[in-house]
Amino acid sequence: MTAIHQSRAIADAAVEKLRVFAQPQRLMILSYLLGGERQVADIEAATGVTQPALSQQLAELRRAELVKTRREAKQVHYRLADDAAAMCVRTLEAIFGADDLAVHEAAPASRPSRARGASAATRPQNIGAAVFARVG
Repeated sequence: MTAIHQSRAIADAAVEKLRVFAQPQRLMILSYLLGGERQVADIEAATGVTQPALSQQLAELRRAELVKTRREAKQVHYRLADDAAAMCVRTLEAIFGADDLAVHEAAPASRPSRARGASAATRPQNIGAAVFARVG
C-alpha cells in the first residue's frame, strides 16, 4: 500500500471521497445503511431526509461508488457498496458518534453506550488509536 504522502493521485482520490462523506445528509444515509439493505422509504423515515434531497444525495453516493442498488419491481433497495465503505462509516461513528460527543456536553455518565459490551463508565473517553483500532 502506498502512503498518501507519496502520491498526489492517491491524495486527490482520498480528498474526493472525504468530500462525499462531509455532507450531513449523506453521512446520515450511510450510517443508516450500516444496518443492511434498505428501501428508499425506510431511508427517508429513518433519516428525515425528504424528497428531492434524498434522491440527490443517493445519486451522489452512487456516483462515488459508496452505495449499490437493487431494483425489485418499482422498489429500489440501497446498501453500502463494500466493506471499505462500511469501515469508513464505522470509523467516523467511532470518532464522532453521539456517545463520544456527549462527553463534551457533560451528559450523565449513565447514558448507554453504542459500543459493544462497554458501559459509559468503562468506555474510553479519549479518541485515539485504540478506539480507531477497535472499528471493524
